[in-house]
Amino acid sequence: MSEFEIVNQELTILLVDDEPDNFEVISGILYNCGYRLGYASSGVSALERLQRSQPDLILLDVMMPGLNGIELCRRIKTNPNWKHIPVVIVTALNGKEDLARCLEAGADDFLSKPVSALELRARIRSMLRIKQQYDALKASLQMRSDMANMIVHDLRNPLTNIVLSCEILSRANLPEQCQIRIDRIKIAEQQLRSLTESLLLMAKLESGKMLVNLETIELNRLIDSCISDIQAIANQKMIQIISHLPEPERPIYADKLVMRRVLDNLLSNAIKFSPSKSPVTVQVNYLDELTTQILVIDMGVGISDELKQKVFEKYEIGTLMKNIEQVGLGLAFCQMAIEAHGGKISVKDNQPQGSVILIEISSLFPGAKHAYF
Repeated sequence: MSEFEIVNQELTILLVDDEPDNFEVISGILYNCGYRLGYASSGVSALERLQRSQPDLILLDVMMPGLNGIELCRRIKTNPNWKHIPVVIVTALNGKEDLARCLEAGADDFLSKPVSALELRARIRSMLRIKQQYDALKASLQMRSDMANMIVHDLRNPLTNIVLSCEILSRANLPEQCQIRIDRIKIAEQQLRSLTESLLLMAKLESGKMLVNLETIELNRLIDSCISDIQAIANQKMIQIISHLPEPERPIYADKLVMRRVLDNLLSNAIKFSPSKSPVTVQVNYLDELTTQILVIDMGVGISDELKQKVFEKYEIGTLMKNIEQVGLGLAFCQMAIEAHGGKISVKDNQPQGSVILIEISSLFPGAKHAYF
């Protein structure tokens, strides 16, 4: 006997044990409990089974040849697609060190052999109850996320109307003060549109359904375009945007739309947190034949050492600043986008003050057309 199922109802339990007789014992204890029971005779066959379908609970033996139960548990709990599945270790080992190893590997509970029928049924009910609560919470959060993404998507229509209305008003012979206010509306619309597009791309990246279209990008031209579009926002604070772009230029292979959103976010952040009349610098370096480095440098308040990694998490912010709106999504989006390209992003101190956002991205092979992440 290598692998088989006894089908009852909805909830699925997978027993992983190299001794088939143990499946007979477990199936006898759980007879008429309304579970779907599955069996895998080794750690390798269990991994193959998880690739096809996910159980609601795993009963896992420790002492198995090849891939033992502790290592299998560790692999399950480090896999983002499986780590939510409760794992109950069923073992004859009862030493404290052995149990500690099981828990360190990520096991949610354990049972000692020989198995008590009453205890087995009670622990399974407890673990499945927790799993159902997790599934319900996940479904609720997904519904809220989908609704938020729909709202963000629908924001684009009124933004388009705002732009058209501003264009019409700009052509009218209005007083200078009115023209200034119209320009401010345009800038606010540009900022809101950039945030909207970033949120939609972030949702796709988080869902794992983002199709990153790789193409040859002239990075210098893309940066120049970003600077040109955001210059009006910089002018409000009398900030000078300086670019140091190497010539001759070396193309990179990336998603142009995604990289544009990354640059927009980084420049917007640099302007937002920079003091008036200070410079913001964009610099490109070629570290080697394959690696391109992009730096966005400001003269703001900087980011403390303990927050340098946390600022890339959703809704985490660096230094709180009065009268500056801080949501904590821009850098989180940038990290997801850059990592989707196989690159990395980090922050370091600028001297004598401020921050440097540093991106390193590798040129992909020229034959690449697109890739899923």
